[in-house]
Amino acid sequence: MASRERLYTVDDVWRLACAPENDAKKICLIDGEMLVTMSPGHIHGRLALRIGQYIANYADEHNLGEATVEVGYHPPDDRQTLLIPDVAFEGSTQASTPATAGYAPFMPDLAVEIISPSQTLAQARRKASVYLRHGTALVWLVHSAEKNAEIWTIADDGAPQSETVESDGNLSGGAVLPGFALPLGRLFPD
Repeated sequence: MASRERLYTVDDVWRLACAPENDAKKICLIDGEMLVTMSPGHIHGRLALRIGQYIANYADEHNLGEATVEVGYHPPDDRQTLLIPDVAFEGSTQASTPATAGYAPFMPDLAVEIISPSQTLAQARRKASVYLRHGTALVWLVHSAEKNAEIWTIADDGAPQSETVESDGNLSGGAVLPGFALPLGRLFPD
């Protein structure tokens, strides 16, 4: 009989995340598999703040919902998936849900992942697919090294689809943030 790896839950991650020795770690789950990364670097932090500011300002101005940074989200019906986007947007319906001390028991409408030097493009794309599979409508993968981004959505046939936005293009809010456009040049000044 083959041995089976242990599958972790949101509760396991919460216990680990609350331990002092894990302060500098970011712990996610995909289908029960634990993924551990270190705290983001300086460029990463600046990008996350800047993107979050643009989203928060737009959402406030148009009364659309709330922006968050580094919040853990899990689907309500799946305790073995937990993702922590660098920046997220919760539309009005989700933003009206009372905040909890723990992880949010729903997925954000928009998830932004800034690809760190220790992360591969395949790993980031896997996360984008997981977000979309669990109800996130829009995912932005921001490549600071390449000064571009990928916008991920669900196609009409239900499959994940992406488009690349070059440094002279805009990140679109689509149906999640109607009318929102963030020029990548504002994120990556020369």
